[in-house]
Amino acid sequence: MSSLKLEIPGIGCAGCVQAIKNELSELEGVSGVSGDVAARSIQVDFSAPASQDSIVAALEQIDYPPASK
Repeated sequence: MSSLKLEIPGIGCAGCVQAIKNELSELEGVSGVSGDVAARSIQVDFSAPASQDSIVAALEQIDYPPASK
């Protein structure tokens, strides 16, 4: 299992985190999603077939793109 932490500048409230959790939880292979509103970040636990690319694509699709590194 892999873990991915992403900064999401668009997070402004607990509702934003919940929307992200709902969306990412639907991806096959995602086993857990947690978020921190104050840090504007999420952590995703996943295994195949989910990947960093599929997680980022899902976030971009719902208008919560991660910050560029």
